[in-house]
Amino acid sequence: MYIKPREAKRLFFDVIPRQVDDYLTFLEKYPGQDAKLRLGNPVWHIHAGAPPAPELVQGAGERAATISFAMLLNLVAVANTEEPAVLWGFIRRYAPGASPQTHPVLDRLVTHALAYYRDFVRPAKAYRAPSEAERAALAELSEALAPFAGSTDADALQAAVYDVGRSHFPDTSGKAKSPDGRPGVSQAWFSAIYGVLLGEARGPRFGSFVALYGVAETRALIAQALAGELVSGHAAFVAARAAA
Repeated sequence: MYIKPREAKRLFFDVIPRQVDDYLTFLEKYPGQDAKLRLGNPVWHIHAGAPPAPELVQGAGERAATISFAMLLNLVAVANTEEPAVLWGFIRRYAPGASPQTHPVLDRLVTHALAYYRDFVRPAKAYRAPSEAERAALAELSEALAPFAGSTDADALQAAVYDVGRSHFPDTSGKAKSPDGRPGVSQAWFSAIYGVLLGEARGPRFGSFVALYGVAETRALIAQALAGELVSGHAAFVAARAAA
């Protein structure tokens, strides 16, 4: 409500992930802001002028930051679990110093992500089969990730994602640039990744997702998608849910 208080708000379950991540972002920015910016930060008002310190985790090659709720939802989707311990296994591999004891807020988010995915996300998933062009690009992405086995360097993994995208889905407008300054990648590449692998229209920074989920696990996910297992598996879930 604090962001644009004069505008009408959509208050429905599907605003939860974005609002959670907006809150985490404002909380993360607060310690580095001056007094004026802090007064304009919603967390100052939400916490009566004394917001808690943000819970940060750090993987290889990245600055310490919060793990977004959207990232946790995608992790739940591909991990296919309802157990918090399974998600914490991925998180600890990415950031060995993190645990439910050291990061209690993140632990709550893990539990909430499992419930939110079960109740709202999974029934609305829409996996799709890749086109021939997307199939070739995804197969190449799997091969490009192979040398990074065991890596949690999100920046290096994101660079590999961009390299494959630049080869198969270049941005021909000349307007987009990759983070390293080279020619950009069409949004169609990322739409393919999210739609084929995650069953979503959009998703998190994919290099960060691979760093958290695991290179080997991501390559296995790509193999499942190319074999049609993600589409057929979700179709079976939908049919079983309808029958129940």
